Amino acid sequence: MAVTSPPAGVLHGLKMAPSHVLRCCQRALNWIPVLFINLVVGWSYYAYVVELCVYTIPNNAERISYLVIFHIFLTMFVWSYWKTICSRPAAASKAFGLPRAEKELYEREERAETQQEILKKVARDLPVFTRTAGGAIRYCDHCQIIKPDRCHHCSTCEMCVLKMDHHCPWVNNCVGFSNYKYFVLFLAYASLYCVVICATVIKYFIKFWTKQLPDTHAKFHILFLFFVAALFFVSILSLLSYHLWLVGKNRTTIEAFRAPVFINGQDKSGFSLGFKRNVAEVFGDEAKYWIFPVFSRSVFIFNINLRRPDGLGDDGEWAVAGTRENGSGMLSEFCWFALLCLL
Repeated sequence: MAVTSPPAGVLHGLKMAPSHVLRCCQRALNWIPVLFINLVVGWSYYAYVVELCVYTIPNNAERISYLVIFHIFLTMFVWSYWKTICSRPAAASKAFGLPRAEKELYEREERAETQQEILKKVARDLPVFTRTAGGAIRYCDHCQIIKPDRCHHCSTCEMCVLKMDHHCPWVNNCVGFSNYKYFVLFLAYASLYCVVICATVIKYFIKFWTKQLPDTHAKFHILFLFFVAALFFVSILSLLSYHLWLVGKNRTTIEAFRAPVFINGQDKSGFSLGFKRNVAEVFGDEAKYWIFPVFSRSVFIFNINLRRPDGLGDDGEWAVAGTRENGSGMLSEFCWFALLCLL
């Protein structure tokens, strides 16, 4: 009896199945750090509100004031955290992809020199001023685009991310142009959240530690809450300080470790526009929106702002991607967020 082999399509599907399952498992595992953070925050809420405020603090005025302050900082912390998680990384516009004819030529060509000539021809009409360490046009073979300045490919997100800073496992997302402000605010409000906990818990921490209060089920929660908040504060504060320094210099973590290479050579301060404008590049021009995790640029456009590559000192500004948005939707967004928290 002749044995017939399965169709080629079936074999291809069988080969692809294990890799697809592995990718699904990897995506699920990537959420473990986020789950851990949410469990810690959830426990801290129970320990503070129930064990401290309800069972331990005897004075109603003190209890209410603690609860109000705690919930204000908790709301800002959680809001900025989930904005960092849920903001999709910004991708380059279609203008940075190769036209069909040039793409076919590039894929057929095996010599790197000729491929570079094809890329240079296309890049002439694009606002691309950075190069590889060897002086070549930066091209992503995975996304098949000429990389805009400050754009890098993330192997976890499987895409090129505009103004990529790093991929953060604690938010399971790339930190870049679309959510860098939210990330910095997340670090700031997380630090303040820990400060509020330590400052209000320490009195009762000392009383339990010195046995001025009787041993109750609240003792473990309050002692542990203080230690955890202090530990998180120290670790988060160092990271926040580093990113505030990056904001002032208008650099990303990638650029801090490896200075960008421009047409005229390497320049670690190539994107710096002065402290005030560097801050506005992240937080926007309107200071009233700086403390809120909303997109506060007047127009949601990724602008390449840098000194002219010919060294004359003028600024160049180029739109790379963009949808319009500003901070005017902050109130409605906050209301939706508060409603979700209540549910």
